[in-house]
Amino acid sequence: MADFMVFLRRFFAEPGRVGSIIPSSRFLCEKMLCSVDWNQSDVIIELGPGTGAFTESILKKKRLDTKYILVERDPLFREMLTRRFPGITMWDEALKLQEYMSTAGIGKADAIISGLPFANFPAELRTGILDEVQSALAPGGLFITFQYSLQLKAELQTRFQRVETTFTPLNIPPAFIYTCRDGSVGN
Repeated sequence: MADFMVFLRRFFAEPGRVGSIIPSSRFLCEKMLCSVDWNQSDVIIELGPGTGAFTESILKKKRLDTKYILVERDPLFREMLTRRFPGITMWDEALKLQEYMSTAGIGKADAIISGLPFANFPAELRTGILDEVQSALAPGGLFITFQYSLQLKAELQTRFQRVETTFTPLNIPPAFIYTCRDGSVGN
């Protein structure tokens, strides 16, 4: 209930940045994460973790030596995540992904999991973040995101060789899941 109240407040405070009034369901989490090869993932990045619905699942599934980084812009969500998951690396701007990775000496990401509400973003911001995602992914890496419409599908299909779209009605609102791969190594 506490997460619901935080999401609701943040949604009304910044509707262009927070995509829902409630956190993602466990059903959406399971479907989003089922394509990740946990044994082969050395670097995982989560964009827009909110209150940590995916974070908790990722921490349980990833290898102990996997580098795992969160990118959350909202200061209230960052504060909550820091309390819930002490010691986790967190950055605050998806548009600086390559810069952060270079500074931290982190190689390319095997998986980037996103809860960002791309449909709410102006085209320039959406394009900038997707450019960073593509630059940060290792050959054959996965970009997995969900949206509440099919609006993003055409843009993802121009960027990635393979885009698989699935749907889960067991989320509020129901969500489309995009699993994207560039077709390089690992396919």
